[in-house]
Amino acid sequence: MMAQSNRNPKRIVYMKLLLLASAFAAVLLYTFSNSEPNQMPAPTETQEASSDQFQTSVVALMPETPAPREKTPTAPPRAQAPKKQEPVPERFDHLVRGDFFSGMAGDTEAFNRGMKVCEETLAKNPKHAEALVWHGSGLLFQGGQAFRKGDMQKGMELWQRGEQEMNQAVALEPANVGVLIPRGATLLASSRYVPVPDIARKLLETGLADYEKVLELQKPYFDKVSLHAKSELLWGLAEGWHRMGNQAKARPYFERIVSECSASPYAAKAREFLDGKPPSSVSCTGCHKN
Repeated sequence: MMAQSNRNPKRIVYMKLLLLASAFAAVLLYTFSNSEPNQMPAPTETQEASSDQFQTSVVALMPETPAPREKTPTAPPRAQAPKKQEPVPERFDHLVRGDFFSGMAGDTEAFNRGMKVCEETLAKNPKHAEALVWHGSGLLFQGGQAFRKGDMQKGMELWQRGEQEMNQAVALEPANVGVLIPRGATLLASSRYVPVPDIARKLLETGLADYEKVLELQKPYFDKVSLHAKSELLWGLAEGWHRMGNQAKARPYFERIVSECSASPYAAKAREFLDGKPPSSVSCTGCHKN
């Protein structure tokens, strides 16, 4: 009985990792298509509040009606050299996602190249959240490969490191959609296949929390987000809350998909739920070409 008891936790982790690895490749194919190329993030509430406070202070300190004064000759203003515009840095996911996608499809050289970019970035800046979340994702994938080869110890080690890195990335930048989306997408997908209810529920809860945060952050400019990205996010929330058994939260998201994303393949699936049918899954199409 003792030997059997000791094997059960390992078996659970093995199944979890094996299924996660198989789902992860598909998840990453749409993870980072959630914004247009070179799209700049909307200003945060703190930035907007700071700007408003600055303007209010200036208005308050300026006199309402300046006292008249004699005009005196003034020297012509000096010509100023035009300011040199700094180049916009390339998004980190653009540096690695192609190699990761190819790696998940079987190109080991490409996968190693993507991991190397993450590792070189982290060597310069250990707190680079996006490099950390991508590297953690890669470790999860490697963990699944180790389990398929029967190497339980290495598989568990890679899983723990990958999970820790992804969580650390979110802790470093909890308001960065480039960090929240990959972790949330990975957990929402993997939770479908974990046979242990308590573990699956925990993964689902964390994934939903990440997606809810992304929706909150994108609210000021959500109408400008691409149809594909918008429908992916809303579907993840709708289907996730449905699986959690919370139809009161799921229904508004299904309704938003129908009204805001009527041209998306998800709209027909959302109508199934609204018509009283269980929603069927939809595969992400085409985003890996973006």
